[in-house]
Amino acid sequence: MRTQVSIPLISFLTAAFVNANLSGPVVDLGYAQYQGKYLEDNDLNNYYGIRYAQAPVHHLRWRPPMPIELHNNYSRSTPIDATTPGPACVQGKPTWFVDEEFPLPRPPGIEDCLLLDIKVPANPSSSSLPVMLEIHGGGYVLGSTSAYPGYALMQHARGDMIFVSIQYRLGAYGFLSSADILAHGTANVGLLDQRAALEWVQRNIRAFGGDPNRVTVHGGSAGGGALNHLMIMYGGVQAPPFQAAIVEYPWWQPMKNASVVEKQYRDLLLKTECDDIACLRGLDEDTLAVAIQSLYDLGYNATAVQYYGYGDFYFGPTVDGTIIRDLPSNEFKRGNFAKVPIMTNKETYEGLRFTDTALSTPEDVKQDLEQLFPFAQGKAAFWNRLFQMYPAENFNSSLFQREKIFGNSIVDCPTYYISTAASDWGVPVYKMAFNAGTQLHASTYPYLFNNNTLNYTTPGSVDNTTMSSIMLDWFVSFVMVHDPNAISYSGMPKPHWPTYLEASAPGTSNGYRVIEVNYTNIAVVADQDASPQCDFWHAQSYVIRS
Repeated sequence: MRTQVSIPLISFLTAAFVNANLSGPVVDLGYAQYQGKYLEDNDLNNYYGIRYAQAPVHHLRWRPPMPIELHNNYSRSTPIDATTPGPACVQGKPTWFVDEEFPLPRPPGIEDCLLLDIKVPANPSSSSLPVMLEIHGGGYVLGSTSAYPGYALMQHARGDMIFVSIQYRLGAYGFLSSADILAHGTANVGLLDQRAALEWVQRNIRAFGGDPNRVTVHGGSAGGGALNHLMIMYGGVQAPPFQAAIVEYPWWQPMKNASVVEKQYRDLLLKTECDDIACLRGLDEDTLAVAIQSLYDLGYNATAVQYYGYGDFYFGPTVDGTIIRDLPSNEFKRGNFAKVPIMTNKETYEGLRFTDTALSTPEDVKQDLEQLFPFAQGKAAFWNRLFQMYPAENFNSSLFQREKIFGNSIVDCPTYYISTAASDWGVPVYKMAFNAGTQLHASTYPYLFNNNTLNYTTPGSVDNTTMSSIMLDWFVSFVMVHDPNAISYSGMPKPHWPTYLEASAPGTSNGYRVIEVNYTNIAVVADQDASPQCDFWHAQSYVIRS
């Protein structure tokens, strides 16, 4: 047994204050002042690393985030330095994930990471701007505010909006559950972090010139999946701290059942020589980080039962009965979600990045999928029907058969579920099928975001600047007025993007209308995800709770 040590609460009490030689914009939040950095090339005021909650360390591990306003020692007269990016949260690496630069055994990042960045036009078009808030992706185990910097969108908006990007606890820090966690802590605290950041924006964004009643949340991949979970949180609240949602390629990986999350927790106790959660809260940061990273190998290489498969990131939201009451597919079907305007999309080959290229036979595919969906093991009816839906002869290789099964179940079909469910409740939904760029998961990224944080001036960093301008038009217009058609900053002509059930949209046989973007054309087409395959997955709720 490891001896518990008492370690005082740290980090957030030691904020760095601005050097007197620095200059830049200063914002007063009442409880603290922050000094940002003016970026001349972008004409933006950047504020980096603002804490929206207290550091979730030691006794605050696996507890809901505490608002930063409640407990801090910030000076009211001396601004805090917000001129450089803050540290990322502790990262995690699934065993199948290839990244030679990922340091082990101690993964990068720190626990004191509940930070957000804000980009504000230096010359805003009004004193009350709409806000786009970014939840980064990364499988719930990777990522930071730097993943989606937002410069291209801000440049395109010409002073008409504010961009906020947030961080949240990842991996076991944000998504550990068990009977002990539920009794003496809280599951899904990573999702609560995201909501806390949104609530901080509600309280403080006016100081930056933002309108808290015009907040649009954007998330791609796990960020999109997280946004769906925010929409169903507590059974779907009627007045969420956001007014619209951009759900890009939403990541609905299998949600772990009680036995799997208990295994994760027990493995952590084993690795740390702890007996309970109180001991885990007393561990030093490095010991805990190394132990948590080891859980990925224990779950993937287990000799008896493999607890997650290739393409799955192992940790993520779980059904805890309170914060998340049921699977997203069930909650959307029942109408238990926040009724806000939605824009969503998916790409052509959503599953390819997450499929083992070594697969070469139908038996390889079945064995692989048994690890991805372990709850379906031994259920012959499931496997017979699955391979009727995806017969090997329809694909030119086992790789692409598995790619389509993974892509449909994890990303494609969820866009269909949320689009139909929201439309049935009269919520405006705009869905896109993006078949351009690489056509892989996240292929819209180069057309909307740019990592050159200082010199972005045009969307010319991608192979089709016209397409980029159109995409930026759509996204900024949706942030402004919740309609991608309403405002054109580029002046580019483009077809009308209908809502999912818009009666006047032409050429759609099944009644579900999406805008398709390919290399040479943009057109309204029928939703190909309104299919027997997606209906099959919708009926298999036990499979996506592994």
